[in-house]
Amino acid sequence: MSIQTISTIPVAGQEPGTSGLRKKVTVFQQPHYLENFVQSIFDSLDGLSGQTLVLGGDGRYYNPVAIQTILRMAAANGWGRVLVGQHGILSTPAVSCIIRKYEAYGGIVLSASHNPGGPDGDFGIKYNIRNGGPAPEKITEAIYARSQVITGYCISDAPDVDLSRIGTTEMEGMKIEVIDSVSDYAGLMQSLFDFDAIRSLFSGGFTMRFDAMHAVCGPYATRIIEGELGAPEGTVVNAVPLEDFGGHHPDPNPVNAHELIEIMNGSDAPDFGAATDGDADRNMIVGRHFAVSPSDSLAILAANATRIPGYSKGIAGIARSMPTSTAADHVAAVLKVPCYETPTGWKFFGNLMDAGKISLCGEESYGTSSSHIREKDGLWAILFWLNLIAATGKSVNALAAEHWSRYGRNYYSRHDYEHVDAERANTLITDLRKKLPSLAGMRFGSNVIERADDFSYTDPVDGSVSEKQGIRILFADGSRIIFRLSGTGTVGATLRVYFDRYESDKNMHDLDPQAALADLIGIASETAGILEHTGMKSPTVIT
Repeated sequence: MSIQTISTIPVAGQEPGTSGLRKKVTVFQQPHYLENFVQSIFDSLDGLSGQTLVLGGDGRYYNPVAIQTILRMAAANGWGRVLVGQHGILSTPAVSCIIRKYEAYGGIVLSASHNPGGPDGDFGIKYNIRNGGPAPEKITEAIYARSQVITGYCISDAPDVDLSRIGTTEMEGMKIEVIDSVSDYAGLMQSLFDFDAIRSLFSGGFTMRFDAMHAVCGPYATRIIEGELGAPEGTVVNAVPLEDFGGHHPDPNPVNAHELIEIMNGSDAPDFGAATDGDADRNMIVGRHFAVSPSDSLAILAANATRIPGYSKGIAGIARSMPTSTAADHVAAVLKVPCYETPTGWKFFGNLMDAGKISLCGEESYGTSSSHIREKDGLWAILFWLNLIAATGKSVNALAAEHWSRYGRNYYSRHDYEHVDAERANTLITDLRKKLPSLAGMRFGSNVIERADDFSYTDPVDGSVSEKQGIRILFADGSRIIFRLSGTGTVGATLRVYFDRYESDKNMHDLDPQAALADLIGIASETAGILEHTGMKSPTVIT
């Protein structure tokens, strides 16, 4: 074995987004593309020599190749130890858990989250820091800057490592420990939830359908829910991770998880339904004939946190991404704890958790979690709901109805316009920004715009400022319309439009959300000129 330095030149477009670098598999397969980015990560880190790195991914196509490349590069760059999941499998929440448990220097997650997989699908890579969370902007900016001037990368010519067997080996003096993918994470879950109560729930005949979507959560859910909690075999479906997710889109929403929705809407539906995404950091909660919105899920969990062992002493505060509905704000007001509004991107929650300012956090894109790690955590949210059902004896539907009765209901929806020409999408946002000063005071029927702005966030911990995080149109009655361009796609641009309307009247809590939001939907289309700019008469996906 020997260490080689390979000459290279910068590759355009290696700027990490809100969740790392995501491109088509075919882009990552280009000569030197992956190596350039990995070397740029290593070159941007101070003091990595002899440190511990955690490495794993969601099992999508190209993961095995990428992991072997990263191991050889880590050995060549002086890392002391790498903890890698068996078969290269580690969910994103598990990576965060392991970084924190073993006090690792950082971790590399190989995933494009909820994006499609396979040879023609998407691939992604991101770096997580010592606290277990995604790298902050100062690090991702340094990685990008390095990628623009890189001239070479270091790599060992060592043979591939056998990742099928748990154990330790060495490469260029670096220890490589192949670890059980599930055990550390499962132990953390057991410390937070009342597993005995959940076992009693299942032994009493409670039924559940968990759709792992042929993604990474399958082994975790099977081991914990069927193995440790005693749910009947077959409760977890689509449990074997596949490189192309079985040809499906591993995004747990009513559109892409339609099979689960159809079953939960059936006459013999299980008591509880749930799904997770490609890397297990997102979740969907479903009752009979009822899908819980992610915004409501965060609010309901926060309102009931003291019923759960890991949060029995109460919560320090709540945080939500700016586009997420204000349902959690109403809970925070009653609990008399702060509620922080952050930009989209889980990294913004990290500082708040590290400073002890929040205990629970979430975003509208089916992500919910707490200070137990520094990533969103799909299985954690599902176990929280199971523990809450066991503690109260109430169904998902009853818990949601009771919550609305006490706190009011936020009607909420997100409309995605996918694969929009990037130039046209950017023109829409630019034109809308120009209109902002003139929008205040405008009336659309009974809806009066109180103010309109481009959201800017000042981190209350370190004072850093993040600007242009989404256009907000705020109405006098508290309703909101928000426009953002997504940073998680790999083709064209995705325009996301969010609608949020609060209803305190208990007699108005059973409306169809799209009907309840119809006036806001019309205002958004008219104000932004969505049809004119995108050429699309309707959204691609409505959630």
